[in-house]
Amino acid sequence: MRRPEGSRRSGLLAESDGADIVLYDFRRPTKLARDHIRILQMSFETFARRLGTLLTSSLRVLSQVNLLAIEQQSYEEYISGLSTPTLLAPFSAKPLAGTAVLEFPVTSALACVDHLLGGPGGPQPNRTLTDIENALLRDLVNQMLGVLAYALEPIVAIEAGLGPLEFNPPFLQAAGATDMMIVASFETHIGPDVGVATMATPFASVFPRLQAKRASRSMSAGEQANAANNAARVRRGLGEVPVEISVEFQPVRLTPAQIVELMPGDLITLPHRVTSPLAVKCGGFPYTQALAGREGTRLAGLVVDKKLGEHP
Repeated sequence: MRRPEGSRRSGLLAESDGADIVLYDFRRPTKLARDHIRILQMSFETFARRLGTLLTSSLRVLSQVNLLAIEQQSYEEYISGLSTPTLLAPFSAKPLAGTAVLEFPVTSALACVDHLLGGPGGPQPNRTLTDIENALLRDLVNQMLGVLAYALEPIVAIEAGLGPLEFNPPFLQAAGATDMMIVASFETHIGPDVGVATMATPFASVFPRLQAKRASRSMSAGEQANAANNAARVRRGLGEVPVEISVEFQPVRLTPAQIVELMPGDLITLPHRVTSPLAVKCGGFPYTQALAGREGTRLAGLVVDKKLGEHP
């Protein structure tokens, strides 16, 4: 697939236009953080370097692969942005759930086949592959997936399994239309042929691994100071927000039959002991405890610690 020049600037690795305002998309409330992008960038750059080496040695022609961008797209957006025909290689990446997709132009695929058969490469027709060409390319794609497994080891150890190759993007049902994908774009140089390849992996499967990797990474002094400053700003911002506070007795458990039989004048015995403190809840969640009392003509609760009678 060959993308127009303007499309490359939409990636998260593309150069910034200097604007500090970022539109919030309510359809995608969970987005990749900067640390997530950095982790993915290191793995995908490793994949690009080793893939260039693999293509050079396998095709016996100077090849180079460079990472262009990392984007977060829905599967429908990803598929609609691909040209037809294009080579789509769906693969599983156990233990990650879902199906990932490796895609590159059929002209690049035919150039690879030409080099595998000892040809000079050069301009190729924009057509689907024959059965023989398909078989030759499947072996090369399996080697590519081996390189990918090596590159992703710092995030998760995967075992890739290649599925049937497809050439018409709408026919490949690798995910739901609204499912989010992490899409990496690569610029490929295979001899004189230049193209743009993409790889889409399910966001829901990769994101928890990125979170775990991010949490395990030790922060520098500058990052710790920045995190502390952000936490202080959040506390200051939320300090004046009004919240609902309730002081509650222990709940009573009744059966539906008992509730239906309730009549005006019936007494419900509370299991709460007189000497036990009441639960103080903030937003419905227990926060501390209080003793029942009075303040003038009003009922009041005296806040205490979990140990009865000890003030905080």
